[in-house]
Amino acid sequence: MDENQPATGKPESENSPRIGVRIPRELPAARLTGLVRRAERVGLDEVWVVEDCFYAGGIATAATALAVTESVTVGIGVLPTVARSPAIAAMEIAALTGLHPGRLVAGFGHGVASWMRQIDAYPPSPLAALGETLTAVRRLLAGENVSVSGRHVRLDGVRLEFPPAVVPPVFAGVRGPKSLVVSGASADGTVLAEPAAPEYVRAARAAIEVGQTDPAGPHPIVTYNWFALDGDPDRATERARSAVASALTPGTEAHLRPLPFGDDLLNVIGDSATTDELAARLRPEWIEHLSISGDLGRCVEQVRRLHAAGSESVVLLPLDGEPEEAAVDAAGEVAEALRRSPTEL
Repeated sequence: MDENQPATGKPESENSPRIGVRIPRELPAARLTGLVRRAERVGLDEVWVVEDCFYAGGIATAATALAVTESVTVGIGVLPTVARSPAIAAMEIAALTGLHPGRLVAGFGHGVASWMRQIDAYPPSPLAALGETLTAVRRLLAGENVSVSGRHVRLDGVRLEFPPAVVPPVFAGVRGPKSLVVSGASADGTVLAEPAAPEYVRAARAAIEVGQTDPAGPHPIVTYNWFALDGDPDRATERARSAVASALTPGTEAHLRPLPFGDDLLNVIGDSATTDELAARLRPEWIEHLSISGDLGRCVEQVRRLHAAGSESVVLLPLDGEPEEAAVDAAGEVAEALRRSPTEL
């Protein structure tokens, strides 16, 4: 990778999505290094780590992932905006980028409201906190002297002593229309959580463009989706059933309303008392649409559809309870198939 290029941006060609894998938050930190090395070895473009309360920290895991690899991009998806001062966050990100130029994407999100209240960090205005933090971090990483007195961020003449020579992209990991507008206005790109179907990607892109000063300017989108590669497509769908159901939590309405079956699915969600009940009621075609699942040909086609909808990076999520090493290898198969035939459907 050219050190002067951002870690995640427009793909090398219009028909070449970047393929990544997300390391499950539930794994102990000791499992990280082997999986990240494996991801690089099988030819994946990106590895994403998570900072959720109260699992392993995102800065520490990203630093380790970068240190044990040579070329793969590492994304932090995402840091809770209100958990750190923007100045401290920028210091950490600048250090990682100075050590590993061109290989880091730093993501920020609102943080789960209940967790942020649990640590006494929930802000009066989550939207203001997100926008002000994104702006302040990006200005600090660019080497500016920053003074600001906002609703959430207050800095007085702060300037990094070691701003990175290669400024890393700062993304927002958000869901709803208002937050997507903030991402368009204040971030370099957006991470869309699972499930991220093509219709949702298009709707998100439209909201992002509302916030952009130049709607035609670059603003990469990263999409997360559960992943099941299987020679038997029907079996792949069944393997993904529980994971897809678990992702259909309150807050995902924005993901579902643009879907051709969105109203039907929302009714099923409203009528299901438990996640197990919801999983049992999901139609196979819904699961297929809300995941990257099937045989190799179908998975590749699903990735291409996401890319055509506007996702520059497609990140595959291993299923809970299945071997993560096998999921990484399977993601490598998808990446290799896309490289072999980048334009064929």
